[in-house]
Amino acid sequence: MSKRSFLSGMLLMLSFTAVVGQAVKTTAKPAAATSGYHIPITLIPYKNVQIYLGSYYGKSKTIVDSAVLNEQSKGIFKGIKKLTPGIYFVISPKYSILFEVLMDDKQHFSIESDTLKLDKTAIIGSVENDLFKTYSQFSITKGKELQQLSAQYSKATNKADSLRLQAELIKGNKVLQDYRNNFCKQHPNTLLATIFNAMKQPDAPAVPIVKGKPDSTYPYRFVKEHYWDDISFNDDRLLRTPFFETKVDDYYKRLVVQHPDSLYKEIKYMLLMARTGKEMFPYLLTKFTNKYINPEIMGHDKVFLKIFEDFYAKGDTTYLNPASRKTISDRYYSLMANQLGNPAPELILTDTVGNSVSLYKIKSKYTFISFWDPTCGHCKEEIPRLDSIYKARWKKLGVTVFSVNANEAKMDEYKKFITDKKLSADWLFAYQTKAARDAEQKANVPNYRQLYDMYKTPTFYLLNENKRIIAKQLSIEQFNDLLSAKQNKPQ
Repeated sequence: MSKRSFLSGMLLMLSFTAVVGQAVKTTAKPAAATSGYHIPITLIPYKNVQIYLGSYYGKSKTIVDSAVLNEQSKGIFKGIKKLTPGIYFVISPKYSILFEVLMDDKQHFSIESDTLKLDKTAIIGSVENDLFKTYSQFSITKGKELQQLSAQYSKATNKADSLRLQAELIKGNKVLQDYRNNFCKQHPNTLLATIFNAMKQPDAPAVPIVKGKPDSTYPYRFVKEHYWDDISFNDDRLLRTPFFETKVDDYYKRLVVQHPDSLYKEIKYMLLMARTGKEMFPYLLTKFTNKYINPEIMGHDKVFLKIFEDFYAKGDTTYLNPASRKTISDRYYSLMANQLGNPAPELILTDTVGNSVSLYKIKSKYTFISFWDPTCGHCKEEIPRLDSIYKARWKKLGVTVFSVNANEAKMDEYKKFITDKKLSADWLFAYQTKAARDAEQKANVPNYRQLYDMYKTPTFYLLNENKRIIAKQLSIEQFNDLLSAKQNKPQ
């Protein structure tokens, strides 16, 4: 284990310790009522000002209520509906977080604090925060020890000291984790147990020897299989912690094969398990929709299509406003016709001298479709670069460029740019006439802009000799790398 990776793990472990060391002093008293929430607060020295109650919401933070403090620095956070349990925090008039509070299902307790003595903050009447206090006291002591060991480890000058300190850090970390594990066994239904489970990461076991051979994939399979132990995806409380969404992102980044089918298998399972979560299901559905509706990796938009078909198309849109619903539906129909491996939609356009041209009549090993606008600043840079790489390399590889003017009203500028930049004469230059576009609209036929998801310029596609889509929406360099790989030749 390198020092960097080990210290990164230690920082993750210590992050919660640093947080829980703030709200510590508690004295349990019975709750006065069970409906809604009622949290009197005394916050010295603030007077005649507004303070706020906030919570985590995935990776974000949100304000859920406010209270006005009187001359005695007293105010009340209250509401007729209970808050979703989780980690909450009190926010100053200047919007800085002062301290955190565990909010379980019993939401009638009081808070007494002084901004000069935040470590003495008292949370009165909350059993959950009493448990929190006990853990805080233990974790602060152990956390300080681990921080000292970590500092020594980072400065170790020889292998023996590094190994010794690393072993002590691992041992100390295990003590903290054992505390949490024992707590979860003793108090399985508490909010704190839910938080501990959200923080937990399974340790990879040693590589076993099976029939005389090492099974190198077993540690990965073990971690993946146990990653979600003791986690219920419909538990809305998890959203009100800073750990759950980070855990989700880590899982999909490290443990799930980055192929659309593999990704969606995991996503579908998670969404189905979260379906009864009032907050969790729409949050996860929105999260995965946003990630894959315009994905970072080519081809991952297929995940969005599957999400749409299995969830949105089946009615899971009640929480969306009409504009959002339309945006998601339109995006689906813009992507469904141009998936990798599918035949490219036909393009029947008009060339610059008035002749009809068809994509499927092009006989070429590869066809490169370039949708661009002669008035687009980025296009003015990219199209000459495309021409240069075409002349230098792609023409020899059997690539035909189908150049489409996406701004039909600027045909003069289009032709002038072709001439001025001396673009290759063997490119096929084309556009859609107004009459053809009007005819499509009248017949309610999708335009090529929708069929090719052309919401920006330039937009590029690479097709094989059968006009199936090999790649799309990449940079010119990435297309070149792909063609090089297919030719099995160095760049």
